Amino acid sequence: MQQVQRSSLISQVTAQLRAEIVAKRWPVGSRIPAEPELCELTGTGRNTVREAVQALVHAGMLERRQGSGTYVMTVSDLGGALGKYFADAQDRDVTELRRTLEVTAATLAAERADGDDIRALREALAARNLAWTTRSRDDAIAIDAQFHRAIVAASHNAIYLEFYDSLLPVIRRTMHHHAAEHDSDYVGEHAALVEAVAAGDPLRAGEAARVFFRELGADH
Repeated sequence: MQQVQRSSLISQVTAQLRAEIVAKRWPVGSRIPAEPELCELTGTGRNTVREAVQALVHAGMLERRQGSGTYVMTVSDLGGALGKYFADAQDRDVTELRRTLEVTAATLAAERADGDDIRALREALAARNLAWTTRSRDDAIAIDAQFHRAIVAASHNAIYLEFYDSLLPVIRRTMHHHAAEHDSDYVGEHAALVEAVAAGDPLRAGEAARVFFRELGADH
């Protein structure tokens, strides 16, 4: 990023931060640099950086997590707007929407995933399983949600991924509720999904994705 020299500092810094997100230099799910580093990168003060970040929080592109930092939620203002629209959705409705999206995405991923996708899925699976034994529930759920996002990313359908990113905050919320109600870490089910995608078996991948929602009572 270039240091800001002109007036309207907040709008300029906001534009620079948005550009980093849109260019995916800060990927969805990642934590952006802390305020001191952002101040150094932009050549502006803490108040300016704080207000610029807050503008993107309001837009739905970023999310502050107390005690953890600020995370990228979506790469577009449209995704942020959709996220706000879904914020008050009922858990059942969100879960049913997830089922439709994730089962189809898993099927497509089995057809389209390349070597990089498979490596990313295996890494996401390992991170997900480790998080459930070593991290707080909040962190584990956030990492778990990123695993499911990786499945959608492997479908190579940009619209699916954009839509899924807009749903991530509310997906995490429903995952919190489900985790409280179901005493299982679903390690085997997640591994089966990755192996079905890696094997290039669309039918098995779709069924493996559907299992999660059957466990949650959203697939009959």
